[in-house]
Amino acid sequence: MENMVGNKDLNFFVNKRIFITGHTGFKGSWLSYILDKNKSIVKGYSLSPNTSPSLFSQLKFSDQFSSVIADINDFEKLKQEIVSFNPDIIFHLAAQPIVIESYNNPKYTFDTNFTGTLNLLEILREVQTECVCIFITTDKVYANNEQKNSFKEDDKLGGNDPYSASKAASEILINSYFKSYFSKSNISIASVRAGNVIGGGDWSKFRLLPDIVRAHKDKSELNVRHPKAVRPWQHVLEPLFGYLELSQRLSNDKMKYSGSWNFGPKEDDIKTVSEVIQLAKSVGMDFNYSENDVSKYYESNFLSLDISKSRKILSWNPKWNSETAIIKTIEWYLGFYKKNNIEELMENDIKSYLNKK
Repeated sequence: MENMVGNKDLNFFVNKRIFITGHTGFKGSWLSYILDKNKSIVKGYSLSPNTSPSLFSQLKFSDQFSSVIADINDFEKLKQEIVSFNPDIIFHLAAQPIVIESYNNPKYTFDTNFTGTLNLLEILREVQTECVCIFITTDKVYANNEQKNSFKEDDKLGGNDPYSASKAASEILINSYFKSYFSKSNISIASVRAGNVIGGGDWSKFRLLPDIVRAHKDKSELNVRHPKAVRPWQHVLEPLFGYLELSQRLSNDKMKYSGSWNFGPKEDDIKTVSEVIQLAKSVGMDFNYSENDVSKYYESNFLSLDISKSRKILSWNPKWNSETAIIKTIEWYLGFYKKNNIEELMENDIKSYLNKK
């Protein structure tokens, strides 16, 4: 993927020192791979991969890439790794990201999502050099009254489930630290809220596309929790290039680009769970499913993001609509299970994305 180096979207990051928390996860693996191939100096900090297969475990990285397996809740270890690395940019992705898991393990979810964020903010107070930090939260931070509105960045925050609440609380924390400590310092921070992110290499539980892939591969039945639920589906490359663009802008103008940012599909480009299932079946996924498995836990029925701020101020626009994102994702998994080279699958998606006008 040599042509990535010199791509106008990525020139800025060559030889930049970039610290990524949660680098062994789905989004973290894609981001780590992109930046490492782009000749950034990357250090990752995360727990071991918790899925099998694992995208991160199958990737090859350069000698400039270093991976630290440790807990975001280990304050002293996190501090030591950040201070010794002296990063130019930090992407904070480490999280417990699953809504249903948050019901089962609420304390762990808050420890990881809220206290982990607090740990990083505290460490940033001691960083002496200039540093940009992008905090990745979620589209689920908004107080959702199910009125089918697309949420704007300044809408009220909330969270009925522990996951959403932990991320909304983190947003309040991030804003507090910016106003209290960082507005006149050498630290620039922003939070980013993405839609339902899909793409090859996600094998997490309780996520629709990985669940579809498992049902296809294992010839098992998929139990669908909320068939009529609407979500802002987007390919993983969409928000990642949004985060990269924002980090570059923040490096040049802290006050203009701090705050929170939405990254999602266009507002009229949303699909129900049932529509995603039918599209997956039409492009090669063979599985049976039932739509009578109503979850005992509350999950939002309608989620949509207003991305006008990112489009206007960052000139960021979705390149792939939700149908293309879903098809690209399914094609990736079909290629993976045909034993295609995993890095070629990723590079094909990245090249296709970067070349799309």
